[in-house]
Amino acid sequence: MTTPIGSSVGAGVPRIAIYTSEYAADPHRVYREMRSRYGSFAPVELAPGVPATLVIGYREAVRILHDPEHFPADPRVWERSIPDSCPVKPMMRWYPGVARNAGALHARYRQANVAAIDGVDLYGRQAAVEKTATWLINTFCEAGEADLLSQYAFPLVFAGLNEMLGCPPALGERVATGMAHLFNAIDDKADLGMKMLSEALLEVVALKRAEPGDDMVTRFVQHPADLSEEEILVNVISMYGAALEPQQNLIVNTLLLILTDDRFGGDVLGGSLSTRDALDEVLFTDPPVSNYATSYPRQPILIGDTWLPAHQPVVISLAACNNDPVLSDGEFLGNRSHLAWSLGPHACPAKPMASLIAQEAIDQLLDALPEMRLAVRAEKLTWRPGPFHRALAALPVVFPKSPPLNVP
Repeated sequence: MTTPIGSSVGAGVPRIAIYTSEYAADPHRVYREMRSRYGSFAPVELAPGVPATLVIGYREAVRILHDPEHFPADPRVWERSIPDSCPVKPMMRWYPGVARNAGALHARYRQANVAAIDGVDLYGRQAAVEKTATWLINTFCEAGEADLLSQYAFPLVFAGLNEMLGCPPALGERVATGMAHLFNAIDDKADLGMKMLSEALLEVVALKRAEPGDDMVTRFVQHPADLSEEEILVNVISMYGAALEPQQNLIVNTLLLILTDDRFGGDVLGGSLSTRDALDEVLFTDPPVSNYATSYPRQPILIGDTWLPAHQPVVISLAACNNDPVLSDGEFLGNRSHLAWSLGPHACPAKPMASLIAQEAIDQLLDALPEMRLAVRAEKLTWRPGPFHRALAALPVVFPKSPPLNVP
């Protein structure tokens, strides 16, 4: 009788819940414990009763991200076993868009996505961020205090994304509420979130068919791929999902680093380190999307001495892989080998634009309010629970009251 080689992820061991407040409070401690107990593949739960494999080894993640044939992004077999009441199902289910397909279909969707993004004028976007940032800073600079998440990062990213997509503000409010329900993935409102998103964005698509503009939705509508109404809808939803929460979290997480770490708090404002250095470190240590790039093997696959089960989510922990000792020695300056933008055919095509927006948003705020500091001790801040994001609930700050800035 032949003895099977390797062991299966999760066989006979308890799974680690990565959707709880306890995990959100200190995920890096959890990653260290996972690595010590399980090596590169940890058995986790994305929601109660929803098992998955969390990839926490950098080399293994790179292999998987570059192998869509064995690790396809199509979840349709998996989702048949998941009840509709599951809070992560709306976030993970199949749709005819760039993130949930492979091969020729993925290439078709990606071409449309890249065309929509490449049509954005980055110089114009930088000027737009400066204008929006100035307007937002003027709403709280005379108060001497603010929540940089709700009063700055979220409205700045939200306004810019709506402008780039061609979404009117009233419809955009409905989009934002829907996206929040989806990304939280810990309550029973995810289905409601998807419904709100779909209804609002279908109205935007109809608007752009009737009144084309210089925006991403119009470029989807007019692309030679000839996307159907449903295909346009889900690819626009994907744009919101990839930009709204992650972009605001990148800005806020970087501001937190600058405000709490003397290497940055002094040096960034003093000029020896740049905002880009702070962004790079956050993309290593606290990327705005901690765990994602999910795939679903069609058959059991042996990697090293570990079997990954078929039709079960394989989730890349971008944060844990970035901090794998084989890659990182804790020195991040000038090092951009992190996985925060992913790799392979599903790598983020909006990296230059997202980096520009985050850097400009942070620079504008630091220039306007250089004496800003946290209003509470860092350990009192709350991280929102959820299996995918690394997101603060708020970032309260105080600063000397300042007169309004001149609007550019």
